Amino acid sequence: MSTPSSIGEQLRGWRQRRRLSQLDLALDAEISTRHLSFVETGRAQPSRDMILRLAAELEVPLRDRNAMLLAAGFAPVFADRSLDDQSLSVARAAIKTLLSAHDPFPALAVDRHWTLVTANRAGAALMQGVAAHLLEPPINVLRVSLHPEGAAPRIENLAEWKAHLLHRLRKQFEASADPYLLELMEELRGYPAPPPPAPDPAAIAVPLVVSSPRGTMSFLSTTMLFGSPLDVTLSELAIELFLPADDATVQRLRAARS
Repeated sequence: MSTPSSIGEQLRGWRQRRRLSQLDLALDAEISTRHLSFVETGRAQPSRDMILRLAAELEVPLRDRNAMLLAAGFAPVFADRSLDDQSLSVARAAIKTLLSAHDPFPALAVDRHWTLVTANRAGAALMQGVAAHLLEPPINVLRVSLHPEGAAPRIENLAEWKAHLLHRLRKQFEASADPYLLELMEELRGYPAPPPPAPDPAAIAVPLVVSSPRGTMSFLSTTMLFGSPLDVTLSELAIELFLPADDATVQRLRAARS
């Protein structure tokens, strides 16, 4: 999937992806429908502030907001730095503190492509027994989870977990239009798993149920994001926290730590 070259094409693409009419977007951004139409068709050139306003209303990812500005002849606004950059040292420290505090329960930090950035001790333990070629950087945690040489043989509810991850990946692709995510989704769909069972009406969420030398452990997952990032890298980071879904899991993890 190639990125449209003109600012008008990019705006129209994001508007259609968000299933908004020109009238809807114009009202949200407090501009005239006529002017928005002229921008989308290339008959009017938007200002830098208008591009940022429209992009904010469309919830365009920061990386793509920079691309929109470049297409219109403006310099990018949002910095795109490596997580190792000195200016992100506070964010790195916050991530490390959060992951360490979550131990003995698993926690991972991943980027927009589900590449592992870092993990706490319990998070790393989830990848024990995974084939060496899957642990060569960059490590994709979804591939590790569902690959037949990865963690899949230890996931006792593999069908449900695979369906859950594919659903999340599809929603992420719909929000970002990132072609890598579409390729990853097709790859993961090809990994073997039984058909998912009918949803349990009594369940509150899809757990991750894994076998371990100490017995079966069950986790509920939650995702944390930086609340108002102005840096591309931080905007694309997610912290996956796994919470014990039963008392047996709590006791087994504490015993493993001790």
